[in-house]
Amino acid sequence: MMTRLEKNTFKKLTDISLLIRKRTVITSFEAKIPHLGSCLSCVDILVYLYFLELSINPEKFEDIDRDRFLLSKGHAAPVLFQVLAEKGFFSLSELKEFGENGSFLHEHPPKPGIIKGIEAATGSLGHGFPMGIGMAISAKIQKKDFNIYALLSDGECNEGSIWEGALLAPKLKLDNFIGIIDYNKWQATGRTKDIMNIEPFVDKWQSFGWHCQEINGHNFDEIHEAFLNAHKTVSKPSIIIANTIKGKGVSFMEDDNNWHYRTPNNHELESALAELSTDRKK
Repeated sequence: MMTRLEKNTFKKLTDISLLIRKRTVITSFEAKIPHLGSCLSCVDILVYLYFLELSINPEKFEDIDRDRFLLSKGHAAPVLFQVLAEKGFFSLSELKEFGENGSFLHEHPPKPGIIKGIEAATGSLGHGFPMGIGMAISAKIQKKDFNIYALLSDGECNEGSIWEGALLAPKLKLDNFIGIIDYNKWQATGRTKDIMNIEPFVDKWQSFGWHCQEINGHNFDEIHEAFLNAHKTVSKPSIIIANTIKGKGVSFMEDDNNWHYRTPNNHELESALAELSTDRKK
């Protein structure tokens, strides 16, 4: 039987997700920064991580015992910045500099030390996941209890470095590592299954020795249950395959890969904000 979130917690996460979606759409319009569809598909996962799951204090971000999060799908940086600002890693007013000359708020996360809350620069796909595995190895060697999380895209799973890491982590029994795959079924130029078919996806991860779960990546109860199960897993890493919708939250952007590179015009912005003004059932 699924362990459901308390109603107040569920509502809080839902409200934050709605707010983050609004601000992400507005920022894409104002800064003319793309990857909007890719950002909207992972909002709920990021909100759950930062507002319920991760042991991270924005006031003590250098704490050696903090959990580590890596945005392996680095092109979703615009929404990560929104979440970090909402969580208090930096001022909301700094988001107004997004995309401007001299700003470090752009399409991908910068190197660590420039923006509080960023553990690694992940502009090139396939890097964040193995870096996270390296951090998990380090934690084991140092006998530290923190966890490492990495958010991947399905298109990113075309990279060989992903599968090298997938082979290594179970061998080293890295039960302090949790990967989440934003499985929105698209990548830059087409359907994931048409570019390089990764199915059977669950079977692949299980055969490599991972504790693997498949969930609805927009359902907070399912996300919650998946992390609870991951923490109960001993002597093997966990991977959560989160089925998502690219462009989630705005009907005319949903499952439309044009929003991988497009930014909204005035009319589209108004239409999107009109939809997001009313909470839509997950």
